[in-house]
Amino acid sequence: MGLKEKDTPVVAEMVRPSPTHTTISGRPIEALYRPEDVADLDYSRDLGDPGDFPYTRGIHRTMYRGKAWTMRQFAGFGTPRETNARFKYLLEHGGHGLSVAFDLPTLMGRDPDHALSLGEVGKCGVAISSLQDMETLFAGIPLDQVSTSMTINSPAAMLLAFYVIVAEKQGVGPDKLSGTVQADILKEFIAQKEYIFPPRPSMRVIVDMIRYCTERLPKWNSISISGYHIREAGSTAAQELAFTLRDGIEYVQWCVDAGMDVDEFAPRLSFFFNSHSDFFEEIAKFRAARRIWARVMKERFGAKNPRSWMCRFHTQTAGVSLTAQQPYNNVVRTALQALAGVLGGTQSLHTNSLDEALALPTEEAVTIALRTQQVIAHESGVVNTADPLAGSYFVEKLTNDIEADALEYFRRIDAMGGMVAAIERGYPQREIQEAAFQFQKAVERKEKIIVGVNEYVMDEKPFPILYIDEQAAEEQIGRLQTLRSSRDNARVRAALGGLQGVARGTGNVMEPILEAARAYATLGEMCDALREVWGEYVEPPIF
Repeated sequence: MGLKEKDTPVVAEMVRPSPTHTTISGRPIEALYRPEDVADLDYSRDLGDPGDFPYTRGIHRTMYRGKAWTMRQFAGFGTPRETNARFKYLLEHGGHGLSVAFDLPTLMGRDPDHALSLGEVGKCGVAISSLQDMETLFAGIPLDQVSTSMTINSPAAMLLAFYVIVAEKQGVGPDKLSGTVQADILKEFIAQKEYIFPPRPSMRVIVDMIRYCTERLPKWNSISISGYHIREAGSTAAQELAFTLRDGIEYVQWCVDAGMDVDEFAPRLSFFFNSHSDFFEEIAKFRAARRIWARVMKERFGAKNPRSWMCRFHTQTAGVSLTAQQPYNNVVRTALQALAGVLGGTQSLHTNSLDEALALPTEEAVTIALRTQQVIAHESGVVNTADPLAGSYFVEKLTNDIEADALEYFRRIDAMGGMVAAIERGYPQREIQEAAFQFQKAVERKEKIIVGVNEYVMDEKPFPILYIDEQAAEEQIGRLQTLRSSRDNARVRAALGGLQGVARGTGNVMEPILEAARAYATLGEMCDALREVWGEYVEPPIF
């Protein structure tokens, strides 16, 4: 595609050997691994059978022989009406659960008619600004029959409230709801930068949400502690693992300090990891994650419930690895990354679409992404036995090395007073910046080859993409104006005042948020009410 007549066909090109033998994270790799490289590995202590502590080999005894991973495709664009149609399409084509992508104004707690929302409404996800929008988003989708993940952080409490109320209107009680709201605000300060409030009041909201979910939503994962965005920002595999799990430790510590019993809330904590392109490094990372978390929960926090020890996680293939050049190469990248996630023992998986380096995915691209998972599940044979790479000298040594690096980061962060204190000092941010810089230099020196980017380059024709025009913004603004004129605005003002009162005190903010949502207060109005109390965070310069 796009070849000139004089160009040599791609199939005739010679594969050039890498000038260095390191993982994508820069970790040196030996030419051969032998028994002596893992001589101190104790099977019972360090591995165990699948389903047994420390869960290195998986959290379930039969893994995918008992139940396949959840195939959860990330989706959201334009208006709630348009995304509702995409959700139904995915479910009809074999998707097991829903994963909601929100647009930038929603992620930042702004209504579509705010000046800072101009040009962004519905562009990178679906626009949701009120309970009314959430009702449209899930119209005709029984919420007691699907598992829903919502990728939202600073305004997570508001979106969770909208979802709970929509379920109520369907006659579905909170005890029947299953899914996750991401809510991981620490990784926003570290990597993604979609924060609103300063770190400490933000942590208070997280603790309140975890308490609310623990008491009211027994099947709901109260937070998805996310390394995905840390990796997308340029971290190494070990940094992704270390900062993600240390964020998890911070949430657990704050909840314990607030008087919660660790075994009451820890079983519903979940994680979200990136599956990048270095096949064996990613598998080792996932295995190390389970072992570290099991030991932390049992030894550091004294958790007694085995479910508290289990690191349950969702995986998404690496968006940052996708290239605008030769986009069909992304199908191969995604398949390898997805296979690494499965061999690493993920509970849930999202496969990126081939066109996501250019725009939001088309239906055709989404279907190929979903079919990639289905081919792995039904045709590859990897589901037949749990953790088939266990015992590989290379994989076990890599697992040990990544674990050791992560624990060294724990030591440094603990010495700073915890992750919130480390973030305030800019420590994880600087570490990621340096890793990203080093990788970019390796690409520029061609020590790391990105096919189609710094080697095997071709002339290309324009690629068809999904385009979101301004009609979505106009429709959303019109719906918002109609809502504001038809609701009980006195009730809205009272609810927002109640929210501010609790925010100034010590009560759980979830209850006034639910009241404001039922009154059809908008997302922007609720976030603005809290901005008046807590202020808006401005990150200090980091060099």
